[in-house]
Amino acid sequence: MNAPANNLSSKLRMTESGFTLIELMVTIAVLAIIVGIAVPSISTQLAQNQIKATSTVIQTSIARAKAESAISRSDVIWTYNNNDKQIELKTRGDTIASYNLSDKSALSFNPSTETTLVINKEGLISTAAGSAANVIIDVSDSRAIEQIQRVRVNNKRAFECTGTSC
Repeated sequence: MNAPANNLSSKLRMTESGFTLIELMVTIAVLAIIVGIAVPSISTQLAQNQIKATSTVIQTSIARAKAESAISRSDVIWTYNNNDKQIELKTRGDTIASYNLSDKSALSFNPSTETTLVINKEGLISTAAGSAANVIIDVSDSRAIEQIQRVRVNNKRAFECTGTSC
């Protein structure tokens, strides 16, 4: 009678639960591969979100400049300073608003000299030289240079556009 009980207790002692070192190493290796695949796409997604946010800030700042010019019945100067990565709105020499862009954001103007716009009290947008605005602003991010969002500014408004019709 003791023999079957001894066999049973020795079988129970041999059964252990848990993971072997090999199983843990394989699991960690698989997780590392998955993370390695996911990280670049997350970085690209963050860059795309930053590009979209910067594009929205440009359009919002121009819309605000139009509103401020109508309220104050005077010209509002919209200026982009590439060194500070800042958009500034001024009227009568006073700064009424400033928008700080991300250090990773890059704006490219076409024509390249048109980083200052003037919005008159009727809401019409012109260049600093006084001609009707016809400016293209390409927004990019240093994390994803190939991703570009285009903002077009004409004499009446700023809007996002793509392709050759822009």
